[in-house]
Amino acid sequence: MVVRTLEALMARPLTEQDKSEIWDLVMGGGTHGRVGKQVGRHQSVVQNLIASTGGVRPVVRSRHAGRLTLVEREDIAAGVAAGLSLRAIGTSLGRAPSTISRELQRNGGRRRYRPSVAEQAAWDRATRPKVCKLALNPVLREHVIEGLRLQWSPEQITGWLKVEFPHNPELRVSHETIYLSLFVQSKGRLSQLLTRELRTGRGVRRAGRISVRGQGRGQIVDALHISERPAEAEDRAVPGHWEGDMVSGSSNTHVATLVERTSRFVLLVKLEAKMKRPRFSAALIRVAALG
Repeated sequence: MVVRTLEALMARPLTEQDKSEIWDLVMGGGTHGRVGKQVGRHQSVVQNLIASTGGVRPVVRSRHAGRLTLVEREDIAAGVAAGLSLRAIGTSLGRAPSTISRELQRNGGRRRYRPSVAEQAAWDRATRPKVCKLALNPVLREHVIEGLRLQWSPEQITGWLKVEFPHNPELRVSHETIYLSLFVQSKGRLSQLLTRELRTGRGVRRAGRISVRGQGRGQIVDALHISERPAEAEDRAVPGHWEGDMVSGSSNTHVATLVERTSRFVLLVKLEAKMKRPRFSAALIRVAALG
């Protein structure tokens, strides 16, 4: 019963508060798995949320202070029904007559104006993101793709465009716009053209603070930092200090390397398989003794 309740909680739809918390944790450097554990959701839920916007946090929609409100639109409808002039309606609302005129023209005129319909239409027009700049300007798009094929970063492409076309504002684009076009706004073939040329190879933007530090991945357990080795090994004054490493090649092949720091004498040992740290360390010690 407890298991079923837990599964039901994890499967429930994400609320806006849930999404905000996930974004806060991810932008703070949390990995998808760690964030999922913190919010009590499966890792895939976090991944799907982040991937849905290309790894770019959506901007919270809000009304600009200068835009007409629903209450003002209702007052406009009342003024129209009463037969008031545009100037009279504007004066009562503290708005210019031209603002009232544009509002009516956009939404069916005096005879068909409806406040709720006009309000929804205004929100729809303000929806972001708009069609990406690279989709609308094919010349600019080709220059950006050319830069990406040369393995340039979006920042480098932006700087190059400023130098190459100093007097053509149509061929200017910020690096942030390129990232948004790559991960959020571009769709279909345009998206494939752009993201496959990005040198990171990612299809989702990744927060710079994301790290696997402290998770044990890609780290040697109980390792001593190279700065902690003895001084005589550091300056190569005393022979007998060896440096060991393992080189992995194709087809699951591995070679152990041992270098004596003073003489630079090298030993290469073919390994039958990749070894864990304890076995590998023991094998290096035996080889060094033989050398």
